[in-house]
Amino acid sequence: MRRSVISFTVFTVLLSFMLFGVTTYSADPIRIGFNLEITGAVAGYGQMGWEGAQLVREFVPMEVLGRPVEFVLVDNKSDKVEASNATSRLIEKEKVVAIIGPMTSGAMIAAGDIAEKKQVPILGPSTTSPLATQGKEYVFRVCYTDPFQAEIGAKYAYEDLGARKAAVLFDIANDYCVTLGQYFKDSFEKQGGDIVVFTQCSAGDQDFSAQLTAIKNANPDVIYLPNYYEEVGLILRQAKDLGLTQPILSADGVDVDEIWGLAGSSIEGLMHTAHWHEKAGMTDVGKKYISAYKEKHGGEVNSFGALAADCVLLVLDAIERAGSTDPVKIQAALQATKDLDVVTGNISIADNTAVKSVVIREAKDGNWEFKSIVNP
Repeated sequence: MRRSVISFTVFTVLLSFMLFGVTTYSADPIRIGFNLEITGAVAGYGQMGWEGAQLVREFVPMEVLGRPVEFVLVDNKSDKVEASNATSRLIEKEKVVAIIGPMTSGAMIAAGDIAEKKQVPILGPSTTSPLATQGKEYVFRVCYTDPFQAEIGAKYAYEDLGARKAAVLFDIANDYCVTLGQYFKDSFEKQGGDIVVFTQCSAGDQDFSAQLTAIKNANPDVIYLPNYYEEVGLILRQAKDLGLTQPILSADGVDVDEIWGLAGSSIEGLMHTAHWHEKAGMTDVGKKYISAYKEKHGGEVNSFGALAADCVLLVLDAIERAGSTDPVKIQAALQATKDLDVVTGNISIADNTAVKSVVIREAKDGNWEFKSIVNP
């Protein structure tokens, strides 16, 4: 009797596989990993990235190749070593087919080394350092590079603001800040401008009076602050206290909500190179994203969340075109991306980097106002 029960059970299972085998297999989720700065010094970036990635679920079916899509999040704690560990965990334990994040370039350089060795594509929403993708086949970015945004910043300062003398105050401890500062200097001087102060600070500094006094004495036409939001917020307050009234230009590192509280009223008039603004032109998917964001969170839509959403759309499109969840085939499809509409616009991938425009924004009355757009 027992043998009959076992035989019947085995027969039933085999019949199920014969009739529904494809369906059963296709129900297995396709796992996309997220290696983000959820805690730590630059948690604002990672939190916005995760928020934006999840919003894609509101207007895009989370299914591809007939299989559900699952997100797996690991906090890299804003630390390079943790970013490497998170990459290994996502690949080896969680079995993801692609990874989104980290948000910062230093962490991506560390994480990218692991992804490259394991041959799993990893995408940086806002990893602007050219070093992040240098010599890599599996590391991508959906943003422009630091040299490009620094050159655009210098061009805007020279041509649009009419500046002929500039001061640069940058964080020497951060590759992102150093690269931006140096490329701004080179580009501004190439156009005929003069860098009258080129000085440094370090992440975590609280007092910038010495640097700002030197800048005040040099009396530049514009001040360039290519730093993360923590330092920029404090610098803006102290610059105002010292009576500095020159236009101040920064980069994409200030595009977080925390900057408004850190800088207070001193943020008024701050300009920066950005990845996106609602008034810079929107795709249909961009409109859906904005609608979903405002319905769920209200307030102004940030660029970092939108860029993470771009990564999700890029990966889903690559999997669909590859017709496979093999990371090697997904990587090839990512490299072949052409004219894909994402949240921040229409992008193609060249040398593992998105070809896209730069937006200039200005802080006015508690919001980022659209100033200009520069196309590649």
